[in-house]
Amino acid sequence: MDRIPIYKPLIGEEEVEAASAALSHGWLGMGSCVEEFELAVQKVVDAESRRVLAVSTGYAALHLGLVLAGAGPGDEVIVPSFAHLADLQAILAVGAAPVLCDIDDATLCIDVDQAAELVGPHTRAIIPVDYGCHLCDHRALAGLVESTGVRIVHDAAHSFGAAEDDAMIGSFSDICMFSFDPVKAVSCIDAGALLVRTDAELAQAREMRVLGSTQPAEVMYQNARQWSYDATAPGYRYHLSNVHAAIGLAQLAKLDEIRSSRQAACERYCQRLAGVEGITVPVADVSRLNPFLYYVRVDAGCRDAFRDHLAVRGIDTGIHWTPAHTMTLFQLCRRGPLGVTERAAAEVVSLPLHSAMPEAVVDRVCDAAVSFFA
Repeated sequence: MDRIPIYKPLIGEEEVEAASAALSHGWLGMGSCVEEFELAVQKVVDAESRRVLAVSTGYAALHLGLVLAGAGPGDEVIVPSFAHLADLQAILAVGAAPVLCDIDDATLCIDVDQAAELVGPHTRAIIPVDYGCHLCDHRALAGLVESTGVRIVHDAAHSFGAAEDDAMIGSFSDICMFSFDPVKAVSCIDAGALLVRTDAELAQAREMRVLGSTQPAEVMYQNARQWSYDATAPGYRYHLSNVHAAIGLAQLAKLDEIRSSRQAACERYCQRLAGVEGITVPVADVSRLNPFLYYVRVDAGCRDAFRDHLAVRGIDTGIHWTPAHTMTLFQLCRRGPLGVTERAAAEVVSLPLHSAMPEAVVDRVCDAAVSFFA
């Protein structure tokens, strides 16, 4: 019996052909495919008011986003303790201090009320993180920004292609980042995107992306480079290659298939597992989402045994995430009460979720999960 991995990209001949075509151009660095990818992302986000910058990773987008937000030494950035390590390390990379916030028990996204209580004189930004089948309470976050003046660097790594009501994710946040890493719903093998409001922010981010050089992106997007340029500020090697961008373009052409199939898999999981004693499923309407992750919560005392039970039956599972406050590097960070984080982190189990995932595969996972509690 084939093993069911927790992740499985929807890679076909289209991606192979796209990569081959990009290689045949003979320009392997940042070039025309990167500009096409940025324009395609902007089209998905459906927001002419946002400028898109493609970079090498989601972490690179987070780092640059915090720089644009003005975060630096002496500043604090509020972030859920229940977050990806990239969020925490990006804060450290700009010299700021993470302030650890709890999460909402229903969504596992940032507790906006506690975040408001944690805002202090040194707070420069907040990183809210969309999670699994849920989006953050972005309306409440907008109100918090209005009342405090802090900036939002929205981690939308789990929610590219999703919408809140009629607004696409990325179209309304102050600063927003997406991830297109190897396991995301839409993958470039590895890449990230940063969405900003102004031409000035885009220009600054473009320079930081290429080691702080003033080499014009418009030239590089013609598969060329300018040999005379200046450097006026620190920068990073965060550019995206043509090959990765070409793969991303092939993936974006499949976005409707990717999104609808993931919605169907999540709905099937909920249908099969809701009401099973011992399992708590996320209560969410996924019809406007592009879910990256599907999780359930089980009693902390049986989680290891539950995962072992599925593993014996050829089903991989995961745990997203280890809370930051339990890690050596972040144990001394300022924080609020983290009771929900500690409880949820001990209960969460990520189940396999793939694009174009056959219903029979979802049912096999569900049968194994139900059999444990039976």
